[in-house]
Amino acid sequence: MKVIVLGAGVIGTSIAYELARDGHDVEVVDRQSGPALETSFANAGEVSPGYSSPWAGPGVPVKAIKWMLMTHSPLVIWPLLDPAMWRWGAAMLANCTARAYALNKSRMVPIAEYSRDRLKLLRQETGIQYDDRAMGTLQLFRTQKQLDGIDGDVEVLKQYKVPYEVLDRAGFCQVEPALAQTQHKFVGALRLPGDETGDCFLFTNRLAEMAKAKGVRFRFDTRIDGLQVGGGALTGVFTDAGLLRADRYVLALGSYSPLLLKGIGLNIPVYPVKGYSITVPITDERAAPQSTIMDETHKVAVTRLGDRIRVGGTAELAGYNLALREPRRKTLEHVVTDLFPGGGDVSQATFWCGLRPMTPDGTPIVGPTSVQNLLLATGHGTLGWTMAAGTARVLADQIAGRQPEIDARALAMARYA
Repeated sequence: MKVIVLGAGVIGTSIAYELARDGHDVEVVDRQSGPALETSFANAGEVSPGYSSPWAGPGVPVKAIKWMLMTHSPLVIWPLLDPAMWRWGAAMLANCTARAYALNKSRMVPIAEYSRDRLKLLRQETGIQYDDRAMGTLQLFRTQKQLDGIDGDVEVLKQYKVPYEVLDRAGFCQVEPALAQTQHKFVGALRLPGDETGDCFLFTNRLAEMAKAKGVRFRFDTRIDGLQVGGGALTGVFTDAGLLRADRYVLALGSYSPLLLKGIGLNIPVYPVKGYSITVPITDERAAPQSTIMDETHKVAVTRLGDRIRVGGTAELAGYNLALREPRRKTLEHVVTDLFPGGGDVSQATFWCGLRPMTPDGTPIVGPTSVQNLLLATGHGTLGWTMAAGTARVLADQIAGRQPEIDARALAMARYA
């Protein structure tokens, strides 16, 4: 059948590839001039199923106040007159209970673990390369209180049989030798050896070329203006190139998905949370990270991508504003130089920001809608790169009428009904 995929980020491109593998006639539509030029462009580089947790959890409201008072704050909220932001914030607060946290994490971990396995299989089948490494994630704790607070997460890791290690200073220095210079700043670490890293932009572009080889057509520089509905089904997509028609439609437009859906009476609680990154050229191999390090205090990830260091973090609620704010850059520079002094030249770093499509419960929205031939793939937040391959296979199976290999029913938008 003919399928139109709206969005050419890592999610949309991965879906297009899987659909083409199944023999469908696939067209991808995007307003940008190429794949992965928005949120997928310069993210933190983590493929971290072990770190798949909702932001909403017990104690988060109190922590949020403390975060906003920090010099290098991981959370910034601009007081906008935006009802959608305040509704989203209220829904997130409602999810800050132990019960909701456990439920939401139980929905997130399976799709993340499945996605990691699908990504490994994709590498085996295609040989795709994207500055990838499979050396795990190291979460560093600056205080004993932080380290003592991981018990709940460890129980969930045990429940889902996710490998983990709790390391002292000698242990995390063995994994990341460059931390020997700064080990005194940390009391310990949680290591997730099954996590991976990679350049999401490079991956998406190479996968797009593979998709083209399978017959996928990419319609770039095309503005999507609206959706046409009739008889309970989508009958076309309004674009500046005319009305585009297909048998099935997949919406993978990240933070912009709810704006388009609102026009046909569908409401999903997805809101943009801006994240920032810097990409730093490595100047001393011995002083640079080997994989991904998460600074728990500042909520900043430092990732090795080939001959570069990607530093990503900050959660900024500012609507759809894409202004690059210098204080956010200072935070990222502070973390990378605090952990890996001499590893890279921050004066030569490139600065970027993107909008993460966040749901208040942290769980992505993947699957069917009340419009019978429209499926969604959005709301992945900071985990789009982590969950892309699994999301793509789940949707391809649903479109083909097959039972997905994981239970994806709780990922659909029906959970908000």
